[in-house]
Amino acid sequence: MFLQNKRSGTTKQRGDAGEDAALAHLLDAGLLLVARNYRTPGRGGGEIDLIMRAPRDGTLVFVEVRRRASGTHGGAGGSITGVKQRRIVFAARHYLMKLRSWPPCRFDVVLVEGDGIEWLQGAFDAG
Repeated sequence: MFLQNKRSGTTKQRGDAGEDAALAHLLDAGLLLVARNYRTPGRGGGEIDLIMRAPRDGTLVFVEVRRRASGTHGGAGGSITGVKQRRIVFAARHYLMKLRSWPPCRFDVVLVEGDGIEWLQGAFDAG
């Protein structure tokens, strides 16, 4: 029988905790939550962890959250490959198609490693 360490939790639980920490960080910075865990329909689509809005200029911010226990093996940032970026862009375009007009947008990444949080604004673009 597999006994799970309650302190560490499952991978999903750790990921959710990292996403919660990232959301709290972005809310503290003044961004507003628009959507969480937005997924495109169908197989092979994309997912966006957080969609936020910057109240100052209305920029829609698509946020990828990556959590790692430590910076070894490339750390959290090393796991955001070109394929992952394309899936996020695909999901963002799908989300934007629902809107009457497109606001300014950017793609941010929040890295949660250990107890630290690093927010990379404009980490990649749709091109």
